[in-house]
Amino acid sequence: MGQGEKRSKLFLHLKKWLEKAVMDYDMISAGDRVLVGVSGGMDSLSLLDLLDTPMIYVPPFSLIAVNIDCGFDPGYGGYDTLDGYLKDSGYDYLLEKTGIGPLSHSDYNRKNPCFLCSRLRRKRIFEIAAERGCNKIAFAHHRDDIIETLLINLFYGREISTMVPNQTIFGGTLHIIRPLAYIREGLVKKYAKERGFPSIENGCPTSRVSRRRYVKDLLGELERENPRIRENIWKAMAHVKPDYLPAKIGGHVKSYVSPPVAGGRRSHTSPPQAGGCSSHTSPPLTGSTSHIAPPLAGGRRSHTSPPLAGGD
Repeated sequence: MGQGEKRSKLFLHLKKWLEKAVMDYDMISAGDRVLVGVSGGMDSLSLLDLLDTPMIYVPPFSLIAVNIDCGFDPGYGGYDTLDGYLKDSGYDYLLEKTGIGPLSHSDYNRKNPCFLCSRLRRKRIFEIAAERGCNKIAFAHHRDDIIETLLINLFYGREISTMVPNQTIFGGTLHIIRPLAYIREGLVKKYAKERGFPSIENGCPTSRVSRRRYVKDLLGELERENPRIRENIWKAMAHVKPDYLPAKIGGHVKSYVSPPVAGGRRSHTSPPQAGGCSSHTSPPLTGSTSHIAPPLAGGRRSHTSPPLAGGD
C-alpha cells in the first residue's frame, strides 16, 4: 500500500475508533492546534498518519509533529531518517537533539532513569507547545498501554490508576490527549507495517528491561491460559465497585457506613477515585464492619457500573 493511499479496511477501522475516542472524550475542538509527540516508533507514526486525514465527525484542527531526540545514538541516524520522512510527507514538524538519554542513565541518576528521561522530555514538549501556540498534546498511547499502566501503578505505585484519554494540565490551558485509547497495540503495529513507515530503532538501554516490559511479558504469559485477559482488565476499569474495596488500609480494615435512612437501607462511602475525585463521607456506625448492598428479590444483590468505554 503506497503512502499516498488510505483506503484499506484496516485504515477505515482504525479511523472509526480514533474518531469515536476523540468524540467520546471531547479531545479536539474546532481551531485547536495539536502537537503530536513523535518518538519515531510505529505507534506515534501511526497516530500522526491517522490524524493527518480528513475527519467525518472531528472538527477542523491543525497539527505539528514534534520529536525530542534523547541522544542515545551519537550519529543521530534515527534523527536523519525521521527528518527525511516528515519532510517528504509534507508535515509541519520540529526535531530537537538533546542529551536527555545519556544524562538520565548516568551516575547522576542511577536509581530511576526512565522517570527522569520522561520528565525532561515532557518538560521540553510543554515548552514547545507554548512556543508554537498548541493547546493540545497528542500522545500515541493505545489501549494496551492503558492496561499496562494500570498494573504498573498497582504493582509499583500502590494505587489503582492509569492514563486517561483526555487529561487537563496547567489549570486547563493545556490538554494531553490519547486518540488511540480504544485501539489495540496489535492493530496499530499492523497498520504501521501496511503503511510502510520507516523503522527507527529504540536506542534506550533500559527499554527491554523496564517495568513496562515486565508487565507486557507477564500479560503475554497470562494470555496463554486466558486469551481474554487484556479485554477483561480493560472492561474491569469501567466496572469498579467501591463498596467491595476497603475504605482504610492499616492494621485492620474498617468500613464506614452511614446511619439507616428511610426504608432501612444504608448508604456506602468509597475511597477517593483516581484523579482526585472522592465520594461524600458519612459518620461511622458503631459496631458495623461490612459494606453490603441491599438484597434484591431472590437473594441477589445489585451492583451498578458506569458505561463501558467504546460502547461495549
